[in-house]
Amino acid sequence: MPETPSPYIAVALQTACHTVNGMPLDDARAHLLKMITRVDEQIRGSKAFIGPDARLFVLPEYFMSGFPRGESVEHWAKLAAIADGGPEYEALSRSAQDNGVYIAGNAYELDENFPGLYFQTCFVISDSGELVLRYRRLISMFAPTPHDLWDRYLDLYGLDGVFPVADTELGRLAACASEEILYPEICRAHALRGAEVIVHSTAEVSSPLMTPKDLAKRARAMENMAYLVSANSGGLYGGGVPTGSTDGMSKVIDYKGHVLAEADTGESMCANAEINIAAVRHYRQRPGMPNLLARQRLELFAGVYGGEPVHPKNSLLDGDSYRIPERKDFIDVQRDVIQRLLDKGRI
Repeated sequence: MPETPSPYIAVALQTACHTVNGMPLDDARAHLLKMITRVDEQIRGSKAFIGPDARLFVLPEYFMSGFPRGESVEHWAKLAAIADGGPEYEALSRSAQDNGVYIAGNAYELDENFPGLYFQTCFVISDSGELVLRYRRLISMFAPTPHDLWDRYLDLYGLDGVFPVADTELGRLAACASEEILYPEICRAHALRGAEVIVHSTAEVSSPLMTPKDLAKRARAMENMAYLVSANSGGLYGGGVPTGSTDGMSKVIDYKGHVLAEADTGESMCANAEINIAAVRHYRQRPGMPNLLARQRLELFAGVYGGEPVHPKNSLLDGDSYRIPERKDFIDVQRDVIQRLLDKGRI
């Protein structure tokens, strides 16, 4: 393990999301790079204002493209998904190196092992330009996930590729995608594998009320004794929904569940705060009631979690091949799950 990092500043960069829905293919591909250039300028300006110890910048969910609104999986893959080693990752790598920062974000990503599909992917790129973390969203309503191809995906990438934790000079980093913050198992699995800072790219409802996701952020940080850096968009432009629907509430939360900084609405760098890895390591090593990680008795729950599944795995696998889903397929699977739970008296 690297030496304990000195304290540094993490920034949940609340930038506007401009969508590619309805664009011609060539325009959409150019748009992705344009958004990276825009973010690069905001990172440079934010770091100049905050100071040289601004080391980690977290970007909102689908900051390059927006989200699919009825486009088929195959069309969205061509329109908005990026490839490992492609021009978008190269541009992000240059930005990280030029600005001397780690960049965490979220994108729709292609995988050469699954042509025609995409995965919603959280990534972290180091200040040397290396992609040090790739996490594919595991729970999604209308997008393919590794769980839908579970047996084949696990053979290819193993458990380290499902719940990756990057041991870096900024501490041990892990990622959680958007709505997954509502599922405590995701962050808990990362924490049990050593995660100290969880980056959370999100695009969520803006409200002065305590929303489910906003409440969950505090809980995930507290119960896993980890920092959480959550970046929401600063408005959604061109996606067909009112612009301010996903705007604001970006924040940095410490390992006790305290909000250290939060942005108001609009584009903002104001959700920035100090990350002290020495402090979280000290806190995790203290005996006593607050040490929730050390008090976990996971065997108690193994029978429940390892019993009959709720949502089925391998829903897209067909022997040695897989199928490209349509939007209605995801709803059909969920309807089947609900009916099965009804039949068994579970709901």
